[in-house]
Amino acid sequence: MKVVILAGGMGTRLAEATEILPKPLIQIGERPIIWHIMKIYAAAGFDEFVICCGYKGHMIKTYFVNYFTENYDITVHLGENRVDFHGDPSERWSVTLVNTGLSTMTGGRIKRIAPYVGNEAFCLTYGDGVSDLDIGALVDFHRTQGCLATVTAVPSPGRFGILDIDDQDSVTRFHEKPDNEMGWINGGFFVLEPEAINYIDDDNTTWEREPLERLAQDNSLAAYRHRGFWKPMDTLRDQRELEALWNSGHAPWKRWK
Repeated sequence: MKVVILAGGMGTRLAEATEILPKPLIQIGERPIIWHIMKIYAAAGFDEFVICCGYKGHMIKTYFVNYFTENYDITVHLGENRVDFHGDPSERWSVTLVNTGLSTMTGGRIKRIAPYVGNEAFCLTYGDGVSDLDIGALVDFHRTQGCLATVTAVPSPGRFGILDIDDQDSVTRFHEKPDNEMGWINGGFFVLEPEAINYIDDDNTTWEREPLERLAQDNSLAAYRHRGFWKPMDTLRDQRELEALWNSGHAPWKRWK
């Protein structure tokens, strides 16, 4: 089963960093976040990737083309036009990088990579979020549902303090609302049947709007509830929090050795 990663957006809320790098290449530790995402899938046995490139996509392509030269010891035989790589690479991935357009919306990007996934079910996720999700269990769940698409549902984060205010405009109680009382939100980490792509019209289609709404209306969208760790990297603050977790040696999403 192939894994499609949406990696073409401009990441405007991380403008401090994305003026230089595309968002998927912003580092957590010494590795870009897209590497962390791919390691999550590879740990579950999924190592064929299709990456939807767009904004600064050439930099993502360059990262993977130069992967061995940057991460392994090498011997360069100039006279023989040959390079030897030393060590046993832990990543045995197949990575297809597709230019899906600079301004293409998320749905359009998925539609553009349809030829690369063929007639088989595939995983889909965003290039900016990590989780301790059991990918194998997610895929197994999808196969039992008989739906065209499964979305991983995560509790909406209770980011804001709740104010209880009386008739005299006095605050009678201040409290944080627990995450599990805030409802569920789209956490990415989808599994799709190829027919789900038919719900996408064109480059201007946002996956999270009409296609998912129509799939839900047709009873073709299942939700896999995940109550464990999940965090997107939307802001510089998020990046710093993920960096701190990684540097602590106890990053929850690290499911590989």
